[in-house]
Amino acid sequence: MSTPPLIGISACVLSLRHDFHAAGDPYVRAVAAIGGLPVVLPSLGAELDGAAILARLDGLLLTGSPSNVEPMRYGGHAPRPDTQLDARRDATTLPLVRGALAAGLPLLAICRGHQELNVALGGTLSQHVEELPGRIDHRAPSDRPMAVRYAPAHGVALAAGGALSRIAGGASEARVNSLHGQAIDAIAPGLAVEATAPDGTIEAVRVEGAAGFAIGVQWHPEWMLDDPLSGGVMRAFGEAARQRRDGAGRSAR
Repeated sequence: MSTPPLIGISACVLSLRHDFHAAGDPYVRAVAAIGGLPVVLPSLGAELDGAAILARLDGLLLTGSPSNVEPMRYGGHAPRPDTQLDARRDATTLPLVRGALAAGLPLLAICRGHQELNVALGGTLSQHVEELPGRIDHRAPSDRPMAVRYAPAHGVALAAGGALSRIAGGASEARVNSLHGQAIDAIAPGLAVEATAPDGTIEAVRVEGAAGFAIGVQWHPEWMLDDPLSGGVMRAFGEAARQRRDGAGRSAR
């Protein structure tokens, strides 16, 4: 019986009397559901030997988070006083993104992770999308049950002939959930838009010319494994990790 592919999951630093390195249960369960062995990676910044970690992994999943990427990371204006940040996560994930891409390691970036992917490659973020002219409020009401908050909220248009359209069986549109206040502003060099919301918000990207699977989505596919697009994205990532485990693309290690 083959060993499941080892998939690293980014952690947030949470202060509960003392600090915890934590990843949400839905991400861990989704990785297990696609046949991976989930491993939560601590947010240790420069104390973490990223190259050594990536050499042991078969895939890297960047999770969503209540926190935002520090604006200083992309030259943005100072955040509002009530903005939740996680500097130690930023210091860990941004180098890991660049290292994973250099190594050809399969990468799936979700919500905050999607934003980290853009920032790591030189893009910028809008901190409050709902305040931009012509944009909708992409945040979910915090007083609703989790199943309601993570239910499909709006449609997205899939790029014709793109990776996500192929994953979704050639579909040109799909419905996704929506729980974010930030979004991509200036897209990073080397990223191609794979999906957009009706208001023009970039909902998914692909790393052009990547040696392995490298996709970012602004929504939460881990909550929608039965959906053709979201479940398909998760399964395609799992398959890429299995191929990595079996030796495909390991020349960069």
